[in-house]
Amino acid sequence: MKALGRHVVAGALAGAVGTAALDLVQYGRYRRGGGHEGPWAWESAEDVTSWDQASAPGQLGAKVERAVTGEEPPASWARPTTNLVHWATGIGWAIPYAVLASLTTKHPVARALALGPAVWLAGYIVLPLAKVYQPIWKYDARTLAKDLSGHLVYGAVTSVAFAALAGDR
Repeated sequence: MKALGRHVVAGALAGAVGTAALDLVQYGRYRRGGGHEGPWAWESAEDVTSWDQASAPGQLGAKVERAVTGEEPPASWARPTTNLVHWATGIGWAIPYAVLASLTTKHPVARALALGPAVWLAGYIVLPLAKVYQPIWKYDARTLAKDLSGHLVYGAVTSVAFAALAGDR
């Protein structure tokens, strides 16, 4: 049980590292595409001042907030909600990964290779069901490939960070 707790903590930390790596990939693409915001302003969604400007994670967070409070959340919540849901998702996916790793030491490479695509695909299932994203077939292959490649970075970096933090070989 002690190893499981250590793995969960290592997983959460690794998920944060993996999320930062994904964000670095996305930020690089943003800058190459002509974006001008600095890294912190971009990372912290500084320009998000309303729900209309919130990303899909922020939109999902708004739906949860509405369901919990029964009221429309104020526009001032758009930026923190966007950040919270984004980071909670990256960290949250790494925790079951860590639990799986604590239950079996078999196939660590397969487990590592599966993480990014699993997170990517889940987004194209959950977000359209929540009506904050289009179904996967509405996106062109280039968009899907760019998104998948970023999630492959997330999975690889999260897996390596987890192995280092958990002391796995």
